[in-house]
Amino acid sequence: MLEETSTTLEKALNTDVLQLLKQVTRTAERSCQTVAERICSESLRICTESQRIQDSGDVKSWAFNLAHHRVDQCSRYYKLSSERGRIELHSTLSAIIYRYISVPYTQTSYQARLSLIEDFLQNFYSEAINAFRRENQLPAEYKPRTALELAEYMAFTERYGKRRIPLRRGRSQQLIILRAQTFSKQQPPETAVDIEQATEAANDNEQSWKNAPVQRLREEILLQSDIQPEDNLRDRVVDELMVYLKDKKQEDCADYFSLRLMDLPANEIEELLGLTSRERDYLQQRFKYHLLRFALTHHWELVHEWLGIELEKNLGLTPQQWDHLQAKMDQSQAKLLQLKQQGLSDTDISQSLGLSLTQIRKHWSKLLEQAWELRNLSVG
Repeated sequence: MLEETSTTLEKALNTDVLQLLKQVTRTAERSCQTVAERICSESLRICTESQRIQDSGDVKSWAFNLAHHRVDQCSRYYKLSSERGRIELHSTLSAIIYRYISVPYTQTSYQARLSLIEDFLQNFYSEAINAFRRENQLPAEYKPRTALELAEYMAFTERYGKRRIPLRRGRSQQLIILRAQTFSKQQPPETAVDIEQATEAANDNEQSWKNAPVQRLREEILLQSDIQPEDNLRDRVVDELMVYLKDKKQEDCADYFSLRLMDLPANEIEELLGLTSRERDYLQQRFKYHLLRFALTHHWELVHEWLGIELEKNLGLTPQQWDHLQAKMDQSQAKLLQLKQQGLSDTDISQSLGLSLTQIRKHWSKLLEQAWELRNLSVG
């Protein structure tokens, strides 16, 4: 009877997921069917292995919710398209590991840290495609061929990086953060492969997986001290951002930010805040807006100091980028930059240029935004 119930659930779930994929993509039904089977298989496996779900007495609802969440993730990357999806995935993972990537006992510049992140993520993509093959029992030569399969792989890579690994004393941490910490401790270098080349990575046999970085990472992290060095500057940024959000009457953004700091997945954030996926997405966009205002206008000095891109360091720009920024400035912008470099307050600059404080801050914010764009262009 239990086996019959399980088979019925599997068929119903597969039909539902297939229908959803056909609605949100323009992929051939055969490809949709293959992806649907993998999504259903994973959702049912999670429900079977989770004692909490089994005890809930509503395995069916859990299975459908999990599968729908997987479809939403695939759909998001599918709609972004191949190129934009890669950029989004790269940005998401980079934001998670940024503060953990550095060379021990040295002051890492902004550009140097970006280079380290590139090296780390290139290798991580290679590991992710192998994990995807293994967990879905795919042949070693498998690689995504359709837009939907690529979206499925990118969604998996994001989830794979965010998996929580149990540590001592009831603690846990995201896999990608643990990997980044080990990488920063100058572990032996591994072959760098970008996200596209990673899908064509050489075949790995089962023995190599037994010696995979995940296991070495677990052993390494448990040997490390439980006490991490305090990042006072980061704490100041967090505290000031919280104050800023509350001053702007954005308590819901502050709540969202608090949950993001806990590395909670989107579905848990939605549940805790009582939001739908669409409402959570809107809240996230509003939070990003205020985050940019905070970083480029209200507390730009603190944020730039934390990122290591202070004005004294040419805003983290290379000499060529710095020259390009200055070449694009008009006369008033050049004068504003000169006065900022001299350490004058906004009030003194306002008097010197004959502009209001609001105008001064608006012009400076625009200048910082241009520098931000130039730094990001160097990443590609």
